[in-house]
Amino acid sequence: MNVVTLLPSATEIVAALGVTPAGVSHSCNYPPEIHDLPTITRSSVDETADSATIDEQVLEAERAGGVYAIDTEKLAHADPNLIVTQGICAVCAVDTVLVREAVEQLDLDCEILTTDPHSLEDVFSDIERIGRALGRSERATALVSELESRVERVRAAAPEDPAERPRVLDIDWMDPAMVGGHWVPEIFEIAGGEYGIVEAGEASTPVEWEQVREYDPETLVIAPCGFEVEQTMANVEELTARAGWSDLTAVRENRVFVMDGSAYLNRPSSRLIDSLELVASALHPERFDPPGDGTQTDAIRPLTGAPSAD
Repeated sequence: MNVVTLLPSATEIVAALGVTPAGVSHSCNYPPEIHDLPTITRSSVDETADSATIDEQVLEAERAGGVYAIDTEKLAHADPNLIVTQGICAVCAVDTVLVREAVEQLDLDCEILTTDPHSLEDVFSDIERIGRALGRSERATALVSELESRVERVRAAAPEDPAERPRVLDIDWMDPAMVGGHWVPEIFEIAGGEYGIVEAGEASTPVEWEQVREYDPETLVIAPCGFEVEQTMANVEELTARAGWSDLTAVRENRVFVMDGSAYLNRPSSRLIDSLELVASALHPERFDPPGDGTQTDAIRPLTGAPSAD
């Protein structure tokens, strides 16, 4: 079967099920064996810029007709039986509408499978849906079972006493400030925190900075969607220069972490469970060892020495 995956999480799921896509999106970068595959999409946004500039470029691109485009010649050459796309966010990746238009234009005979997850359970369901579409149902079921077991191990080891569960918050974008939603509150609560401002299952939400100050997180994770740690660190003054930054409890108690928001927290694939384990190790290092085989060492790190406006 020829499958084209038009967002990074779909590429990761398909690869985890033992299938190599015939084409991927421009943002797909994991696992390593997909690096030389044809890229079917392109973006009009400079994804290496700071978050304020990217936000401006996205608004301009939307007014001009859209952030993304599909290379129809490459899509036709891939000759897919299945295209996996998404409906959760028109800013994050090519959405279903654009894919349907390309399929109709090329008169392709293929199935379009749209993912739209808002919880870990939704992600597990997507893995099984994709597994059925690929003829890999047994492998998908086994993968989901393994992931669910890992979730329960974290849940069982996390503290139940509210006094041991810090107020936590994930910054999903720095300028304008956004708080992570969808599955993110669920991840932080399973890992042993109490999440505020956004409820589990709700979309990531733009907030006034004063809301963050009033909530006053005891632990703060900065994981902008699409940013690796180095890009976040290069632009972290978009947060630290805000009024009242130094007054936040998380800042005063050195409980601010920068996390790879590209790979680990914002891709609804099997690596969300890696994200859960990384968050748990940051919130409660006395209870959780850092996960993985050593390759995730720099995926989440304390923010130290950041300049502030105060």
